[in-house]
Amino acid sequence: MCLSIPAQVISIQGDTATVSFAGNQYQAGLHMLNDVKEGDYVLLHAGFAIQKISDQEARETLELLREMGELD
Repeated sequence: MCLSIPAQVISIQGDTATVSFAGNQYQAGLHMLNDVKEGDYVLLHAGFAIQKISDQEARETLELLREMGELD
């Protein structure tokens, strides 16, 4: 089973993006994705963006995490 979290792309430099999740910033490899741009949401797993997702899907997932008490 793979656990990934939705994170928003803040900036991109080459094959690395700075992404934001729950008020924190992380570095994410973009090696597995094409056509990612600033503002997009990606699923982040083990330091890599593994899938691009819609804004709506990201919002719904983040809301579920909040309801479960996993996010403040």
